[in-house]
Amino acid sequence: MSTAYLTFLSLTAMSMALLAWGLRGIWQQMFDPRYKALARRLTTSDPARLQSLSLSLRPRRQLSQWAWAENILQTLPGISQLDIFLLQTGLKLSVGQITAGVMALVLGSLLVGLMLNWPAWLVWFCSPAGVALLWTFLNHHRTQRMDHIGNALPNALDLIARSMQAGHAFISALQIAAKDSPAPLSTELRAVFDEINFGVSSSQALQSLSNRVASEDIRYFVVAVIIQSETGGNLAEVLKNTAMLIRKRQNIAGLVRVLSAEGRISAVILSVMPFALAALMSLLSPGFISKLWTDPIGLKMVYTSLCLMLLGILWMWKLIKIRV
Repeated sequence: MSTAYLTFLSLTAMSMALLAWGLRGIWQQMFDPRYKALARRLTTSDPARLQSLSLSLRPRRQLSQWAWAENILQTLPGISQLDIFLLQTGLKLSVGQITAGVMALVLGSLLVGLMLNWPAWLVWFCSPAGVALLWTFLNHHRTQRMDHIGNALPNALDLIARSMQAGHAFISALQIAAKDSPAPLSTELRAVFDEINFGVSSSQALQSLSNRVASEDIRYFVVAVIIQSETGGNLAEVLKNTAMLIRKRQNIAGLVRVLSAEGRISAVILSVMPFALAALMSLLSPGFISKLWTDPIGLKMVYTSLCLMLLGILWMWKLIKIRV
């Protein structure tokens, strides 16, 4: 099998993955009703002026340590969303480092396939599989960080409410919560406090918080404070009710997680078992399973099976992922 053909397959796999990512981002930006509803709630009276002020006071994240690479990355679509995603993971990684890692995974899969004389379909599968593993690793860190923030948020809101009832202003109460809350919530609350001290409005600083932290609970807090600042009312009571709402949501989410545990374990086993059995058979009887990629009918069976398995895996994970 020629090197050009394997290179074409790898580039095709990368293009398909990037196309799927771009289409998902476009759908989320333009058609997702939850995103549109949240955008309407978070819109302030003069967002352009507030955003320019916030950007002038907040240091801009570098996409790459090399100027030429940053200029190239700035021209690519979806880079800002990827940068926000990396910011939400809490890892000190830049877009340039992730891009280099993806290219290294794809080229590494290609070189290993050429050295071991793998069939084309296996090389085509391993290239996006490596990228998917990297994405899973980043998403796992992001989810863990959001869980830590969500678990500590109700206590922080109660502390802010009690501080305001004791006579503190919202800004000083926010500073007290930032000192007493565990990381990473303390870091985010301290960033909000610093932005407001530098001259950014409370609404814009809280909107920046909702962008840095992809948590529904944080967005409830942000929306509650912004609406109260526009309509008036007892903010301490609003924060107490928000903390109680978040605790109830977390209790329901925990109950759903327990009830769906069997389904999640079954989905993991059914997703991993075909690939584990194929690897085991390759070790025990290479000549028997090699018919799948040496015979034309076997290749058709492999392509059809992979497509059906991918649809089945997506369907299973969609069924067990329950939003609260």
